Amino acid sequence: MIADNINAFWSEYNDTLNKLGIPVEKGKFYVVWGKRFQRFLNGVPLEQASSQMVNAYLSELEKENDIKNWQVDQARHSLIILYKNVLKINLYQSGFRQKVKFKDSVDNPNELKKFHGKLIDLVISEIRVRHFSIRTEEAYVGWIERFLSFNGFKDPISLDSSYIAKYLDFLATNRNVSSSTQNQALNAIVFLYTQVLKKDPGDFSGFARAKKPVIVPTVLTKSEINNLIDNLDDVYKLMAGIMWGSGLRVMECVRLRIKDIDFEAGQIIVRDGKGAKDRVTMLPQSYVEPMMNQLKSTRLIFDDDKRHDAAGVYLWPAFERKNPSAGKEWIWQYVFPSQRLSVDPHTRQIRRHHLDPNVLQRRIKEAAFNAGITKRVSCHTLRHSFATQMLLNGADIRTVQELLGHSDVSTTMIYTHVLNRPGVVAKSPAD
Repeated sequence: MIADNINAFWSEYNDTLNKLGIPVEKGKFYVVWGKRFQRFLNGVPLEQASSQMVNAYLSELEKENDIKNWQVDQARHSLIILYKNVLKINLYQSGFRQKVKFKDSVDNPNELKKFHGKLIDLVISEIRVRHFSIRTEEAYVGWIERFLSFNGFKDPISLDSSYIAKYLDFLATNRNVSSSTQNQALNAIVFLYTQVLKKDPGDFSGFARAKKPVIVPTVLTKSEINNLIDNLDDVYKLMAGIMWGSGLRVMECVRLRIKDIDFEAGQIIVRDGKGAKDRVTMLPQSYVEPMMNQLKSTRLIFDDDKRHDAAGVYLWPAFERKNPSAGKEWIWQYVFPSQRLSVDPHTRQIRRHHLDPNVLQRRIKEAAFNAGITKRVSCHTLRHSFATQMLLNGADIRTVQELLGHSDVSTTMIYTHVLNRPGVVAKSPAD
């Protein structure tokens, strides 16, 4: 869109600066910062830039000796106007780090200068040392920013446990958030104090806890699953089948690598699953041939990347330092690669990532609608259905627990409630 008439775009941006009262001389530098960011994206359209790309750009500016702090703030403000007022994209909220739904988010550039810089960088550094996922990083940073904003940007070192309790009370009573959301906010704040500030947050156990609902998982019958999968095509048909036949979570499915598929043993090895645990689950025989065909397609993409000397796939930083060429080896490639190269938000390298899990989620929902299924269906529904069908087929509860990767058998026991079999076979008196 922008590339069609780049000069007209920057002219529109300049006009917006004038309307906002930015002095002409100052506005020239705003345009310079915007164009510099566009070059930094290295071909990624401005409309497709992520919050991580903005943060990486600002971090690069901070590292340059000849650029002052006020210039970094000016560059940040220029991008705020660029996305909020020109592109109409909600990228700037909580300092470009996450789309924030609450009104108590940071929206004052002057306050961001004071608290968003070094503190958030320290938070991100501590998170990455522990190899948390990018989603956990975004969530924790968002909650920490909202916590600081709620308390008027006071130095968190000076805040005692009563401030934490007050914010958690606010989430439960004023925002009516779910129990899991409140717990995530709690974990983020505790992480800030214990791991970043190296301070005991104190006792704040008296806060109002959001009520945790008892939810029975949605499961599909075999006929519903067959109809769902029949309404999918291409690689999404196979991915849905693997989640249903192996009990994989959506991220476990999209992150599968070539080395994780063992055709001879009929197994799938799930690496670094939830809770940083590995486990082994079954490879359904009915999906062996489709999986082999998928690997042939993946090989074509891999060979093309090698010819163009593209950067290798993402690997854990410590492992990549020991084996710098491993990312370009066949066994480490994703089974379900993206069709397009993308910018790695951490390293800024252009590499091939796995398929977008959000696209898979959307395809599953569309397929459920087209199949006429009158249940709320997501990728996780296929995992629930796997567990339920395994129990129906007579599998031991401990076996299902291991296949699903649950730490506690009580988590697996919820599927017995779906079956109306909490330990014994029970029938309705009407039957």
